[in-house]
Amino acid sequence: MEWIVKEFNQLTSNELYSLLKARVDVFVVEQQCAYPELDGIDEACLHLFHMEDGEVMAYARLVPAGEKYEQASIGRVLVHPTKRKMGLGRVLVQESIDHIVAHYDPKEIRLQAQSHLTGFYASFGFEAISDEYDDDGIPHVDMLLTVR
Repeated sequence: MEWIVKEFNQLTSNELYSLLKARVDVFVVEQQCAYPELDGIDEACLHLFHMEDGEVMAYARLVPAGEKYEQASIGRVLVHPTKRKMGLGRVLVQESIDHIVAHYDPKEIRLQAQSHLTGFYASFGFEAISDEYDDDGIPHVDMLLTVR
């Protein structure tokens, strides 16, 4: 399975369109959340994705420390609806951790987990660091992974 990781300015216009379409399809349309998906930090991030036949099957945005949080973080984690429950999410999160460690050499990695996924992220070593809170109508918990 081929994983692509690129800085924003390395993305082709077709790749960028596909990534943004996938994000809007999942986070705005599927989850019925009207929120500013384009938040102004994509240019500072690494974009990790897997495509099949020109369509994004999995994606995560890898955010450097100081851009969103004090720590490096993983965000916009998505798996195409036709590829869910097949283990692709586990591969995506591990690839995300590996690339953040390789590119940013962090002491910690942070993420905002939808509450029903806290057990999934805990299986990678992430620990809850907040109480549950509402983020655009979806319950979330902040989680932190200490990098050894």
